[in-house]
Amino acid sequence: MAKEFTYMGKTLNELQSLSLEEFAKVTTSSARRAVKRGLDTHMIQKVTSAHEQAKEGKSPKAIRTHLRHFVILPRMVGLKFQIYKGNTFENLDIQPEMIGHRLGEYVLTRKQVKHGKAGIGSTKSSSAVTAK
Repeated sequence: MAKEFTYMGKTLNELQSLSLEEFAKVTTSSARRAVKRGLDTHMIQKVTSAHEQAKEGKSPKAIRTHLRHFVILPRMVGLKFQIYKGNTFENLDIQPEMIGHRLGEYVLTRKQVKHGKAGIGSTKSSSAVTAK
């Protein structure tokens, strides 16, 4: 039997039924501050319409956004986003565990450093290697 997801003692269905003001009281201080100061209304409209489409059984298109600082709300769970990472859009599926975090936390803007082999002149032994 799988354990049911809870966030601050509330199940996902309870969280999705909360208004933004009620959700702000439940979440962490950083997310609470962002919600109380006001979220982007255009983005909220997109999320609401996509959430309604998902309830009707239709699969909504991915929401494209540059808003990496947007707080993940309970009604966003199950939706697909394309988040801008500086040069391209990265796909992201919202999971319940992401609630209260920011969209940008899950789409990294920098590549991991992958070192190749050492070049000529980088080590003492490389002077013995012939250049091709």
